[in-house]
Amino acid sequence: MPTSPSPRRATKGTAAPIARARPLWPLVVLIALLAGLAVVIAVLPASLAGRFLPAPVRAQDFSGTVWHGSAGRITVDGRDAGALEWRLHPRALLRLRLAAGIHWVKGGFVIDGTADAGRSDFRAADLRGGGPIADLSTLGVAPGWRGIAEVRIREVAADLSAPTPALRSAVGEIDVSDISSPRVAQGSDLGSYALTFDDAALSVDGDVRAALNDKGGPLSLEASLTLAPKTRTGMLSGTVKERENAPPALRRELDDVAQLRARDAQGRIPIDLEFTF
Repeated sequence: MPTSPSPRRATKGTAAPIARARPLWPLVVLIALLAGLAVVIAVLPASLAGRFLPAPVRAQDFSGTVWHGSAGRITVDGRDAGALEWRLHPRALLRLRLAAGIHWVKGGFVIDGTADAGRSDFRAADLRGGGPIADLSTLGVAPGWRGIAEVRIREVAADLSAPTPALRSAVGEIDVSDISSPRVAQGSDLGSYALTFDDAALSVDGDVRAALNDKGGPLSLEASLTLAPKTRTGMLSGTVKERENAPPALRRELDDVAQLRARDAQGRIPIDLEFTF
């Protein structure tokens, strides 16, 4: 039976190597600092978070603490942007940034997700929620439009260093149902639509591009949407065609449009609509 190998003996006159334990004090100090920071954050007033906001954003009516607080009034470039509740991720403060789970409310419109902001940039991810689009009129939705939006944004990022904030990426979908406007087809229901953003890297100017398609209803629509935040202008380009269930008022308006833009062989009307927001 083979014998077990014996441990190597130290050579005569040579001491056996001794493993040195790594000092633990740096880890202990770091843990103590983080624990102290957590205690401080837990008692600091929520209003302190306003010091970390980028220049275009203002917040008022604070309550709670920096760790878990809320701002009852948010404005962006002077526009009413609703209210915000947050639960802080404190490690981001070590990088002089704000990172938190967020709950945003504007009227009946509610969004949950995560956000990460510094003095010059902003990122949000996993945004979920929705509500009536009429409640977003101060943020660019044309007055009078009605409908219900469902938001599923995987990522959006913006550069806040310039005088006018510019988007840098946008990936996700927004579904809108029961769309109507008193200015279109006498307020008839225009159906449901899907707006899809898949631009992981936008243009230098921050223009946003998305695909807009119908999800059933009185109109067949295939279009692309371009938004230019710097000039607050947009362009909708594509084709539209009424379906058999289209109301008479909508058919008449499309026939009027077809007098200016002739239908193609499939009966579709080309559209190029410029607007401001």
